[in-house]
Amino acid sequence: MKLIKQIAFGAMLTFSAFCAVIYSSCSKDKCKDVSCQNDGVCSGGTCTCPIGVTGTNCETVYRSSFANNYKGNVTYSDATGAGSYNDYHLVFTYSTDTTYYKMSLAINDSSNINVFSFPVILSNFGTAGTVLTIPTTTKTYTGGIVATYTGTGTITGTIANLVLTESSSLGTTIYTFTNFAKQ
Repeated sequence: MKLIKQIAFGAMLTFSAFCAVIYSSCSKDKCKDVSCQNDGVCSGGTCTCPIGVTGTNCETVYRSSFANNYKGNVTYSDATGAGSYNDYHLVFTYSTDTTYYKMSLAINDSSNINVFSFPVILSNFGTAGTVLTIPTTTKTYTGGIVATYTGTGTITGTIANLVLTESSSLGTTIYTFTNFAKQ
């Protein structure tokens, strides 16, 4: 009788262990059928997107909506007065890198000849637009004049705004690009 109880107990333990193994092996990989794009990472069946990317599967890169030529008039002011330039261009581009929050900005004159070029950092992303920052950039010009530039603005798929500050030994000039329209 004691042997039968031991056999029954052993069989029950073996069956319980078998059921536990079968049950735990049935838990599904929630990321198996999820395909995250643009360096997104799946966790628990949901994609977590890198900065500058959105969508259920990280399929939308914000900066691709902003890579355009925007045109408008620039005003400027410095210690000697103020003025304006007509028909300037803000040309936003990006490379194929995976730093999805960086772009390049070319500021071109009315003949579409480049006047300035800067790196741009995008932040506060949204479908209505984003904030752009020109990090401190130093340029040396003919005659050894060194100028430092910084700037902030906003950009959407249709309108770009920018305030650019130029500081050098000659003084400070503030350039304002308001409501530049996508071309």
